[in-house]
Formats: sequence, C-alpha cells, structure tokens
Amino acid sequence: MLVNRLLSASVAGLVAVVIGFASSAALIYQTVITLGGDVSLAASWILTLGLSMGITSIGLSLYYRVPILIAWSTPGAALLITIGQDFSINEAIAGFIFSALLIFLSGVTGWFEKLINKIPFQLASAMLAGILVNFGIDVFNQMNKEPLLVMAMFVTFLVCKQTLPKFTMLLVLLSSIVLAWQLELVSFSELSWQVSEFTYISAEFTVEALLGIGVPLFIVTMAAQNLPGIAVLQAHQYKTPVSSILSVTGLVNVLTAPFGGYAINLAAITAAMCMSEEVDKDPDQRYWSAVFAGAFYILMAISAGYLMAVFSALPSALIYGLAGIALFTTITNSIGQALIDKRVSEAAIITFLVTASDIALWGFSSVLWGLIAGCTTLSIQNTFKKDGIKSLE
Repeated sequence: MLVNRLLSASVAGLVAVVIGFASSAALIYQTVITLGGDVSLAASWILTLGLSMGITSIGLSLYYRVPILIAWSTPGAALLITIGQDFSINEAIAGFIFSALLIFLSGVTGWFEKLINKIPFQLASAMLAGILVNFGIDVFNQMNKEPLLVMAMFVTFLVCKQTLPKFTMLLVLLSSIVLAWQLELVSFSELSWQVSEFTYISAEFTVEALLGIGVPLFIVTMAAQNLPGIAVLQAHQYKTPVSSILSVTGLVNVLTAPFGGYAINLAAITAAMCMSEEVDKDPDQRYWSAVFAGAFYILMAISAGYLMAVFSALPSALIYGLAGIALFTTITNSIGQALIDKRVSEAAIITFLVTASDIALWGFSSVLWGLIAGCTTLSIQNTFKKDGIKSLE
C-alpha cells in the first residue's frame, strides 16, 4: 500500500516537472539570449531556478503537509523577453531583486491582498494578454521560416489539446524535436554531458530598471501566478498559508536573483496535477507528490548544462514556436478575464493595446504604460459617473 502511494506520488511529481519544463524552458532560454547572455548563462539560470524551486517545494510541503509546488514565472519570462532588450543584464538583475523584495514585503506585512485589490484583476489580465499576444502571433510568423515544422507543431497542439490535454506541451516538444531531426534541421551528435555552474551577475540599480522591470515583474508574478496558485490550493480544500509562502519565495528570490533566479512563485496548472485523486485518495497524503516534484526539480537543475545545450542546438523557429504555443491557453484565459465585466472592458482594451505596443516614453516600457493607461481610463470613467455626467452617444 505504501509502495503504491509513493509510486503514484512520484509519477505525479515527475509529470508535473516534465510538463512545466517542456512548457516554458524555451522562454527561459530566450530570456537569457535577449538580455545578452549565452548557453552557459542559461544553464546557470536553470540551475539556480531548479534548485530554488526544488528546495522550497520540498521544505514548504513537508512543513505544512500540503502539496505546495513552486515554479518559475512563465509570464514573467515572457515579460522579460518583451522588454529585456531595453535594459542591460545588470539592470535586469536589479529589477529581479526589487520584484522579489516587493513579494517578500507582501508576505511579511500582509500587503498582498491590499495591493492586488488596488488594481482591478481585469486590467492585470489585459496587461498579461498584451505581454503575451505577440508570442502567439509569432507562432504563425515562424511558418514563413519553417512551414512544415511549425505547422506540424500547431496541428499536434490542436489534436493533443483535445485528446491528451495534460501531456499536450510535452508531446509537442518531443514530436517537434523528432521532426526537426528528420528534416535535418538539428544535429545532436556533438552534444556531451556538461556540468552546470553558478554565474554571479552584479546588479545595477536604476529608476528605469526598478519601475520598468521590477514593478511589472512583481505584478505579473502575483496576479498571473500566485493568485491562480492560491486558487488551486483553495479549490482542493487546502488551508493556504499565503503570507508564509510569499515570505519564503520572496526571500529565496532575493538571494538567488544575482544568479538568475528572476521569479519563483506558486505553481497552478502543474500543482493541480499533484492534488488530484489519482495521486492519493487521502488528501492529507498528497503532499508527497510535491515533495517528489521538488526532488525532480533538483535533478533538472543538475542537468541544466546538457538541457540548455540541447535547446541551443534546436532551430530558432522551433524555439519561438514552442514558446508561443505554450502560451495559447494563458492568452485565451487572460483575454477572457479582461473582458468579463463590460464596465471595465474599455479600460481593459486600452491596457491591452498599450501594453502590446512599442511605446517606451522616458525609458519606461509599454507594460508599465499599459497599466497606467488602463487605470487612468478607469479613473476618468468613474469620475464622470460620480459627477452624474453622461457621455454623448
């Protein structure tokens, strides 16, 4: 009985880690390249993130006896790819530290609920959709470069989404690598095992970096990752130690930011895989799945050098296509949430459009301007409504 429980928990943990990696490793790799790094630096980031996620998942799950799975921020990586070219890697590290400090303070002081409540979730969703929409569009742009490869990836996604939804991205990744090999677009003959090493990067604190990277990264991580993660825990009837989790992840994030730990947070979709009845009929024993997932994270971290070497050997069309396809569901959900309330829909659309634009006034990215534009629109609308002034139709 015990063996079956542990086997089921270990399988669930392995599946969660593999799917999480397959879904967004391409984004992490592209983030590093965008910031001016190389394959070895990408391996350092995966090493840092993997160890951070593994240790915190194991520690929190064992301490609270709850399946608390920690993951890297996928929307955060997409954000960094979008705005990273406007900053040096040293400024980016400063932004990571500032975002992590905000998360830590949110946990220690209990500010999280108050801060999030200040920004309508529709605007946060619209901002996220604006960040991600170009990744989705780029999937189809890549068909100009490698039509057969990217079309096959797209069709695989559509079919697997309906037949094997839990394994969709894993199957897209594996099938695309096999097809790229068959098309002679990639060669793995020169790959060899590489030991991952930590790379320290000093932070360069500037106002532009703190506001242009730190604040948007904080908002995206909290609104698009931690909130859904909390919702998943609550949906499975687990008492959620929100402040403690934020304090721990924020502190670990601060310490690991100079080594590439840009953002860690509660997992949502992969966490749900560790909480189902298939893991264990007893909800009180399901935390072992998150513990095993943490162990697999650590193994992933140790293998980071080899994994990133594999990604560097893949054609760019595959990397961009994989990153965009992985975000289809998030884009869909974000747009749906942004337009759920007609009273806020116009402000949400403006947030979306400005965020998706190339505006970069006074050195601040379109992400920050999108949020400002949406909040300003909503504020003006509410002011005129309070004053009893009706708009002309």
